[in-house]
Amino acid sequence: MLDLVVLGLHFFICFLLSLAIWRGPKDVDLHSSDAETVEREPDGLILIGKEDDIKKSQRITAKVNGREVVVFYHEGKFHALDSRCYHEGGPLCLGEIEDINGQACIICPWHKYRITLETGEGLYEGINPLEPSPTPQWQSKGVKQRIHKVTIDNGNVYVSPPDLSVSFDSDYFADKYKNSGDLAMEK
Repeated sequence: MLDLVVLGLHFFICFLLSLAIWRGPKDVDLHSSDAETVEREPDGLILIGKEDDIKKSQRITAKVNGREVVVFYHEGKFHALDSRCYHEGGPLCLGEIEDINGQACIICPWHKYRITLETGEGLYEGINPLEPSPTPQWQSKGVKQRIHKVTIDNGNVYVSPPDLSVSFDSDYFADKYKNSGDLAMEK
C-alpha cells in the first residue's frame, strides 16, 4: 500500500513539474525565421540573431525552414541543434549544460538524456561486465541529434539549413513539431 502512495505522489509531482515548465515564464529569447520573414544570405545562411544578444541570453530558439533549432552560446562557442531531443522530443532549450569527459552536453529536461553540443552524439554511462572490477564509463550511442553549422559574420549569427540527405533520430520530432506555430513545449 505504501508503494502505491509513493508512486501516486511521484506521478503528482511529475505532473506539477511538467505543468510549471509548460506554463512557466520563458527564459529563452524566441526568434522566428518563418518563410515570409526569414533573412537569407546569398549563400543560403539563415539569420538567427545578433551575436551579443545570444551571448547574453546563452541560448535562443528559432525556426529554420519550419524546423525548431536551438542555438547555445557556451564557453566561447556557438552550437546549434534540433531543439527536440531524439529520444521523445523533450525541449532541449530548457535543458542544463553539463561537462562530461571534457565535452559540453545538453541534458534533456524530460528524461536526462545527454547529447554533446559539438557532435550530437548521445552519451550513456555503461560498464563492461567482463572487466574484473567494472567501473562505469561514458560511452557513445552514436550521433542521434542533428546539429547545424553556425556562422558568425559582422556581429550576426547565422545557421545553415539542414542537409536532409542524411537522417538522424531527432528528425522524427523535428518533423512532428514543424510549423507548430509557437515553439510548443508540451509532450
